[in-house]
This record gives sequence, C-alpha cells and structure tokens, in this order.
Amino acid sequence: MKSLLVLAASALSTGLAAPAFAQDHSGHGDHTPAPEPAEPVDHSQMDHGQMDHSQMDHGAMAHVEHSAPAGPVEGSGTSRLPQAEGMMPGLHFNIGDGWMGMAHGYLWGVYTDQTGPRGDDKLYVQSMAMLMAEKQFDGARLQFRSMMSAEPLMSNRGYPNLFATGETANGEPLVDRQHPHDLFMELAVRADVDIADGTTAFVYGGPVGEPAIGPAAFMHRASAKLNPEAPITHHWFDSTHITYGVVTAGVASKVWQIEASAFRGEEPDEDRWDIETPRLDSWSVRATLTPSPNWAMQVSHARLDQPEAMHPGQDEARTTASVNYNSGNGLAAMVAFSAKNRMPGDTLNAWLAEANWDITKHHTVFGRIENVENDELFPDHDDPLHDQMFRVTKFQAGYAYTLPLGPFGLSLGGTVATFLKPQVLDAVYGDNPMGYTVFAKLNLGR
Repeated sequence: MKSLLVLAASALSTGLAAPAFAQDHSGHGDHTPAPEPAEPVDHSQMDHGQMDHSQMDHGAMAHVEHSAPAGPVEGSGTSRLPQAEGMMPGLHFNIGDGWMGMAHGYLWGVYTDQTGPRGDDKLYVQSMAMLMAEKQFDGARLQFRSMMSAEPLMSNRGYPNLFATGETANGEPLVDRQHPHDLFMELAVRADVDIADGTTAFVYGGPVGEPAIGPAAFMHRASAKLNPEAPITHHWFDSTHITYGVVTAGVASKVWQIEASAFRGEEPDEDRWDIETPRLDSWSVRATLTPSPNWAMQVSHARLDQPEAMHPGQDEARTTASVNYNSGNGLAAMVAFSAKNRMPGDTLNAWLAEANWDITKHHTVFGRIENVENDELFPDHDDPLHDQMFRVTKFQAGYAYTLPLGPFGLSLGGTVATFLKPQVLDAVYGDNPMGYTVFAKLNLGR
C-alpha cells in the first residue's frame, strides 16, 4: 500500500506540473448558456477547445464554464459531438496577434477492487493535459493542439479491469487490465478553409493524433465524463485515439461531415514515454450526420495494418456505427456497435451503451452496458481455451458529487460492476466476479 501511495503522489505532482490539460467533459454540470455574441459567428467547425471570444477579456485570462456554440462541436481528433454538448470548459487566454489559447485538464485518483480469482486491487492516478492555440483568419482557422498524460508513471500493466484486453506489458499480453496512456497523446495541427457558403474543407494531422474511426474517444464524451474505467470494448471502438502518424482530410457543413485518414495502424508499444516512428500504412473513412443540436451519428470503416502485437501478420478491418445524444440540460448518452474483422481470422462484434445524467450541478448518476465477443482471454497457447471466443456482458453504474473549487471542480464518487459470462469461465473468474471503484477527480474547468 505504501508504494501505491508513493506512486499516486508522484503522479499527482507530475500531473500538476504538466504544461497542459486534455479534453474532458466534466464541466457539463452547468448548462447555463453564455450570452449571444455581438456579431454572428460561424461555429460550424467549433472544437471543444475553441474559444468564445465574445465572453472574455482579451487582456487577461478568463474562466469559461459552458457555452452553446451555433454548430456541431468536435470531440477527439476530428470526431463530432452534438451541438448541445457545449464547448469544453477551461482557462482561455489571449496570446497576442489574434491568437487565443486554452488550457484544460484533470487529475483522477482511483482505487479499484476487481474480485474473483483473476481480480486484483490497485490505487492509481489517471491524468490528462491539453494546451491549444487558435487563430481565426478571413475565411479560415488554424489550430495547434497538444495533449499529454503522466500515466506512464503507472506500471506498464496499468490498472485492473476484468475482461479488458489489448496491448502488452513486459512482453506479455494484457488480460483483465487496462493499459496506461502514453505521455504524448496528441501533437497535431488542424486547418479549416471556407470553400462555399456554410461549407468548409479541413486538413488535420501530426506525429501523434487520432484518425477518422469510430465515435469520439471515451474520455472525451460527456456520456462517460465521470466513469473512471475504460470500456472493455476500448479496442473495438477507440483504441486508435493515440496513433503515431495521422493525416486526415475532409469536407463539412453544420449538418454533415465526410473525411478520410491515412495513419499508422500499429497500436502504441510498451515504451509510453517516446514518440514512435510515424508511418502511413492504414486508412479509414467516416461520415457523420448532425441533424439537430441534440444528435450526432457516425459510421466509419478502417483497414488497419497489423494493429495488435499479439496478432502478428493479421490485418484488421474495423466497422463502427454510433449515435450520440445530448439534451443540453444535463443528460448525455451514446449507443455504438463495432465489428472487428481480423484478416485472416474471425469477426468479433461489440456493443456499447452509456449515459451520464447531471441531476443537479452537484449530483450525477451514470452507467454503461457493454457486450463483446473476445478471443484473447486465454493468451497461453497451451491453454485449452486459447483463441476460443467468449461473449461477455458488463453492467456498470456509478454516482458522483461535484464541488466547485474556484476554476476547478472536485468530483467524489464510485462505481459498481457485474458481469454475465459463459459458465465455462466460472472456473477462472469465479461464479460472480464484481468490480468496485471509488474516486476523486480534480478537473480544471467545472
């Protein structure tokens, strides 16, 4: 326990010293819209890190709680979320010469106890950091994005998460664990240019970024903003949110967006501190529809070149579809489907539904249901269950109480999870494995 506390303190101090903070939706408890700007502004390409120039003192730093942009907002990478999701809270400031900056982030202390023979317990700290700069030109916009995490301070084995699989630690596949994020999560540039009335073309890319696959990554969705656990379907939907080498081009209006990416298909390796050599060996396409301020729907397809270290020589075709809903008054939800087709190999399907309800600015309830086909639960080639496919369902529910602390928000809460699984797994997981967490999340920007 002492060593875990030392690790937690080290991660906290490193996270506080980090130069920037990452995108997160934990400020969506306050849904009071900002006043209308003095002149109309086209926000059709508005990002969650984009600045509301009409609401800030351009000579000083300002804290922005929540605002209602006039068009769809961007999640991670170039993904879209409903307009009602609102702009991401954080610290917004004037850099000079027309450039605006934004900083945001969190430190998330978690204790988890995953029961059963394959369970484990751990005290750990998650952290994300983002710093962004943006300038508006006549008919164009330019953004520079950086996103980092202190999670490499966590051991390579990450934290316990029953039935989660994906990536490796110390040369061994991670099973019933969630890997930590890399130090560099995004180093990218985006440029948007008006090409017709209400229509823009954009290019996004850099040495670290996210290609056009699936919905916004789980830590960037309001429907998952206070859930401390990564989905066990992470490697079906959004494992590409940290990719070394990405170029995306697209065309968008307020109602639709079509885009394509070239990127490195291989997942990050065990060295969480470095930037891996970028290359463009994989591709994806995605179409997104935002028919109203409350809805965003996407379908995407990708061909990934040998993405998983434990499946050398196997490419992957991944197809996803998702629907995001945000009421604009505290309720956010998402349902999603993914088919992961290994080539050569089987097709493994996954379903996910999650929701977050800010009952008041202090009280939040949230939950997630996942159903997944997984053939990586027994990586030992000598195990009689090796490579067999098992369908598992996870049910998770949680509660959080949020306190405002100046420009910060402190959320205290916990979750409980249970599982449905084939009876043959009882011998290794127990009759009724459970997952429990308690957490404290300090968020810059309530």
